[in-house]
Amino acid sequence: MKKKLPPLNADPLLSLFNDKDVAGIKKTILNHLLIFQGRDPERAGTFDIYKAIAYTIRDFMVEKWINTQKSYYTKNQKRVYYLSLEFLVGRSLGNSLINMGFAEKVEQVFQEMGYDLNEIREEEEDAALGNGGLGRLAACFMDSVATMNIPAYGYGINYEYGLFHQKIIDGFQVESPDNWMRFGTPWQFERSLPLHPVQFYGKVNTSIDDKGKFRSEWVDTELVMANACDVLIPGYKNDNVINMRLWQAKASRELDLSFFGRGDYVGAVENKVKSETISKLLYPPDEACAGRELRLKQQYFFVAATFQDIFRRFVKHNKDFSKFSDLVAVQLNDTHPAIAIPELMRLLLDKYGLGWEKAWDITVKTFAYTNHTLMPEALETWPVDLIGYVLPRHLQIIYEINQRFLDLVKVRYPGNESKLRSMSLIDDGPPKRVRMANLAIVGSHSVNGVAALHTHLLKTRLFKDFNEFFPGRFNNKTNGITPRRWLLKCNKQLAGLISENIGTGWVTCLDELRRLEPLATDPAFQKKFQEAKRQNKLRLAKVIKKLCNLEVNPDSLFDVQVKRIHEYKRQLLNILHVINLYQRIVTNPHEKLTPRTVIFAGKAAPSYWKAKLIIKFINSVGDVINNDPRVGDRLKVVFIPNYGVSLAENIIPAADLSEQISTAGTEASGTGNMKFSLNGALTIGTLDGANIEIREEVGQENIFIFGLTAEAAEWEKRSPQRTPYQIYEQNQDIRQIIDCIKGGCFSNGDKQLFLPIVNDLLDLNRDPYLNIMDLEDYLRCQEEVGLAYQDQKNWTRMAILNVARMGKFSSDRTIREYAREIWGIQVD
Repeated sequence: MKKKLPPLNADPLLSLFNDKDVAGIKKTILNHLLIFQGRDPERAGTFDIYKAIAYTIRDFMVEKWINTQKSYYTKNQKRVYYLSLEFLVGRSLGNSLINMGFAEKVEQVFQEMGYDLNEIREEEEDAALGNGGLGRLAACFMDSVATMNIPAYGYGINYEYGLFHQKIIDGFQVESPDNWMRFGTPWQFERSLPLHPVQFYGKVNTSIDDKGKFRSEWVDTELVMANACDVLIPGYKNDNVINMRLWQAKASRELDLSFFGRGDYVGAVENKVKSETISKLLYPPDEACAGRELRLKQQYFFVAATFQDIFRRFVKHNKDFSKFSDLVAVQLNDTHPAIAIPELMRLLLDKYGLGWEKAWDITVKTFAYTNHTLMPEALETWPVDLIGYVLPRHLQIIYEINQRFLDLVKVRYPGNESKLRSMSLIDDGPPKRVRMANLAIVGSHSVNGVAALHTHLLKTRLFKDFNEFFPGRFNNKTNGITPRRWLLKCNKQLAGLISENIGTGWVTCLDELRRLEPLATDPAFQKKFQEAKRQNKLRLAKVIKKLCNLEVNPDSLFDVQVKRIHEYKRQLLNILHVINLYQRIVTNPHEKLTPRTVIFAGKAAPSYWKAKLIIKFINSVGDVINNDPRVGDRLKVVFIPNYGVSLAENIIPAADLSEQISTAGTEASGTGNMKFSLNGALTIGTLDGANIEIREEVGQENIFIFGLTAEAAEWEKRSPQRTPYQIYEQNQDIRQIIDCIKGGCFSNGDKQLFLPIVNDLLDLNRDPYLNIMDLEDYLRCQEEVGLAYQDQKNWTRMAILNVARMGKFSSDRTIREYAREIWGIQVD
């Protein structure tokens, strides 16, 4: 396409902040191309243009960010520090254009310049700063914090490599490095200052000072420097811009020149490479000792740098540490940053000379902890020996915290050794391990779950003893999603239709969507709603064709399960239903079944062989079904590779059915369920996580629920009424599914390939996620779904009501609750 570029201005240097109209934006883009990138605008490619517009928008954000920071200092406001090992922000350009109010202007600029904004946006790499729901939640929270004018920062690590880039080769997941930073990113400011030293290893010297107080000094340590990289996050059309500060590891010295004198040139750079490894990779493999050590160092590295930053700000205007928790709130996003608790104690005790009681009081008032798991095996623990080796002073502090806490437990429960063992911060093993969740609970004034059921199970099962010991400490904060990215940005068709009918107030007040309810039965609105969904399905069909080389029918029911591949999320249950549909089509070709396109996406951890086998199984089933001429367009199975935020933005608006089918009592909350409902998909799910609250909001008649409850699932594990094998024997449909897998129908006759899956399914001791126990009811519920989809008028009514009743699940509501009830900050 010929680019319609105007001639360059003779004087390209202009005031960026005063030229935010179309002409000014265009001039700024051209100046970035020429002055900063050294590119001839008439020969620039789409990647050059992407960088130019990104730098242009960043320029405009900087002014607002500076003003935002000045206001914090002027008002001496309490600030929130959100500590998370993950921030899965995805792409920044589209979101920044919308929140800054520049989307229409930039679209006009590119039309005049002869570029397609959508093509330009595709040049941006997804920022690989997270893996799944934990990181995506953190990103949503940052958007809400900025939009609600809460003085806050996100703190994490600036990973050079993401989890991995996923390819599907012969049906198997194949991992390759996700070097998302290979061309740099225009969205970050790398700061020369602050540059904070972080200590590792060494030993602890103790002494009595001149006032007779016991003192500890951590000495003979290795230093790694923490270099700050800032990513700006704009609020929605409110001139408020906050930042995530992501730490990058640097060697304390670029080269150790003493090695050169000995001719050891490799040794000269070894320390630099070793130091900078800390921020290289998201979640290094921890099967080996070196991997576990690196992961612990990652956690401490970003925590230590963050607290140096916190103290740097605090002491500028405050010398009285009794006011510390009045001006500083620290939210721990899961246990990964929990080492911050002994780190704050170390600073207050060893650097600032406070006594234990005062330091501990400040610490508990400062910290709040969000739990994200219900599975005991997923609770993070660290070997005592490893912490003692890497962080010797912190291990001393952890033991002291534990001893003082257990003394209180002994007073409350005299002679109760069982309580002492379960509540101790140290698991006696062998080997001895530090329980990071217990540390986070004891060292925080607030512990929250992320859905009503999740919090109830934390109180009554997982942390029952702590809930009794600390009455009022546990509370619920149901997760939410930002409507700016997950409707306004990713679903322009539906967002435009909504705004056309009820205005744009819903963008910052999602409860406004309730005004759609009277339109749920309006034929004209239904027709437009259906057309918006179809446009999204056509868009996704093109993506599937491009990535999977498969044609899908946009008029079929798009049945979608996209999330991390894990046994408890039960992608296996879904594909068993697909096999049942396939068998029905083949054996009874005249049966009137609703055509379906069943869409999977997600990554399995590289060392999680069962999850990787499930990926292979899904792809093998798909190969058979998609190539069987007896099936045609009635059933297709798709596994879209390399799932991430940008793919989700294409998939979620196109979904008709959202699969939220984890075993009840295993999913803390989920946020994918909210995104799908907000975009007009109906949910099929168990009474797990936030599904329960979604059912309460949308109405039980507008959701498809099946399966055991959390209580029933727990009971079935202990005393099953029927074993999986008995169900297999008694249910013909289930027997045919299993026998087909056993017989090698989906493995070219190889009866061994998927035998581990069959063996697990039929043995309750090997399948704690109860696939067969729930399969009968799942098949029944899916039959109900298929019949319901045939009545498009009623299906559309249900879908509109799902959208209309999703107001509760805005991350703005969640953050408002955090601010008022945990952080002590009042918001409008």
